[in-house]
Amino acid sequence: MQVNAIDGPRVQLRGVDLIGRMPSAVPSDIHDLSRQEGACVRVNRSGDPEVPAWGVSMGAEQDFEVLPQGYVHRTDRMISSALFVSPELADAPYTCDPVVRWWDVSGDEPNPGAWLVKAEQDRAHWVWTPLEGVGSLRFGMDPGQVAAARDEVPAARHGRYPFGMFPEGIGEWILHDDRFDTVGVTAHYSCGFGHPPVLGAVTVHGRTGPQVEFDGIPLIGRKVSTSDTALIERADNDEMSLLVGCNLDLGPDGLNMFVRATRAGNSVVSEARFRQGEWEDHG
Repeated sequence: MQVNAIDGPRVQLRGVDLIGRMPSAVPSDIHDLSRQEGACVRVNRSGDPEVPAWGVSMGAEQDFEVLPQGYVHRTDRMISSALFVSPELADAPYTCDPVVRWWDVSGDEPNPGAWLVKAEQDRAHWVWTPLEGVGSLRFGMDPGQVAAARDEVPAARHGRYPFGMFPEGIGEWILHDDRFDTVGVTAHYSCGFGHPPVLGAVTVHGRTGPQVEFDGIPLIGRKVSTSDTALIERADNDEMSLLVGCNLDLGPDGLNMFVRATRAGNSVVSEARFRQGEWEDHG
């Protein structure tokens, strides 16, 4: 069971609150309790504590607020959440059914808990051409061309087999994403049965990716509230219209780019997804 940080119930373990707290405040309480009970604490894929003996794996989610006008907006804060599993799943909760079917973390970059954010002066600077590409990556490239343009082997690949049954078997594996950790981007492919994968979108990672600007507004590695304020001010000046994405991400109308948020410890920093015109996000 996944307990949501924002609207989930309050959960306590031996009197320790687990949900809705600053993520860095939770580990010390869990370590104190584990020493009392002789339980082993390890670090999970997100850099948060995990205790197999208790069937609990901690995580974190971005916090949201409701403004006086009734609008919901995203903040720069993370708050703690938790996954609770049965004993038979506790040794590897994210690789077992049913968790892996609705929360597949295999394509995510594992984090040891350091949450390092690259300094602005250490970032490369990429140019974005709306609806065409960003940096050296052009929409429509095949995976081989993407890897060659980056001169880098993907650190992780994520995909699936086609849904449904095929007379010859389960069908050919379909590539969805290539993650490139050295440069700090993920390539997302448009693909399907009978259609080879071609580049349809690029996510520039907030903690490690190159800097990209939109009309002088830096989009990567900044406070999300700063990026949101700059885009809203531009819209309020009638210079453009704004669209709202799946997670209250903001983006200029007609350009198919949205400023997203990624975790950096107790806070979040901005990243961005640049997309071709036909690409639609679903989360």
